[in-house]
Amino acid sequence: MQESRLFKIVYYLLDKGQAKAPELAKKFEVSVRTIYRDIDVLSGAGIPIYTETGRNGGIRLMNGFVLNKAVLSKEEQQEILMSLQSINTIQNIEESQTLQKLSAIFNLNSENWFEVDFSRWGNKEADNKKFELLKMAIIHHKSIKIRYASSYEISQRIVQPCKLVYKAMAWYLKAFCTEKKDWRIFKLNRILDLKILDESFPYRKFPKPIDSYDVEYKKIILRFPKEMSYRVYDEFDVTQIKRQKNGDLIVSAKIPENTWIIGFLLSFGTQVEILSPIYLKEVIAEQAKLIYEKNKS
Repeated sequence: MQESRLFKIVYYLLDKGQAKAPELAKKFEVSVRTIYRDIDVLSGAGIPIYTETGRNGGIRLMNGFVLNKAVLSKEEQQEILMSLQSINTIQNIEESQTLQKLSAIFNLNSENWFEVDFSRWGNKEADNKKFELLKMAIIHHKSIKIRYASSYEISQRIVQPCKLVYKAMAWYLKAFCTEKKDWRIFKLNRILDLKILDESFPYRKFPKPIDSYDVEYKKIILRFPKEMSYRVYDEFDVTQIKRQKNGDLIVSAKIPENTWIIGFLLSFGTQVEILSPIYLKEVIAEQAKLIYEKNKS
């Protein structure tokens, strides 16, 4: 507990420049006496920390101080290295100078237990370039111009990117659309190309969903043969699936009933049977009939 507080005190002083003992005591919910004891511990560990008296005095770090391993426990050092490996985004962070320097400072070798590859199969270079550009635009608050394929058209938009989000096996960009004057969510695979602009914008948080978004979806019950297990467990949570004695899989899930569900169910071809609701069964059958009429010889 003390080691964690010592690290937070140093980090706080690096960020604020200086602080008075009562301020630190309130911040870390300890007594002023404990803060002064912590200062003595830090000084004894080789941290160039000192106090100045007077009206403008306080506790501060010597100019030019750089945080090193002195205030970190072995566990905290390991966690930092593992956290860096966990954000293996565009480049291989294991080979980066940052990770190499920290490993040398801590005298630790951390197993690379986690790997993330943002790219699709066969499209690594293009997808990684897209992620790198979006990352830089978000970090530096730069507007971007995108060419986006929506459900109806391909259009040019200028947006202010806020955050990259992974949801339901797909990546999305949360951004403010300057044309619509509102927040939008863009699927990354539909961003055909993008360009970072010189225009900067002030940081804003993506708003929380309003209550109207939190709707209660109707339950849909589906039957799949056992041969579709690989796909069923990809698409649905295990708590929504019941395996029958003959191996069939019965899925009960609450899904939004819109145009998306039609295409989703048709993607299973003949390997799905809609048990409920009946009207959805009829809609899928009619769509399948139209597909047949359109593509028959």
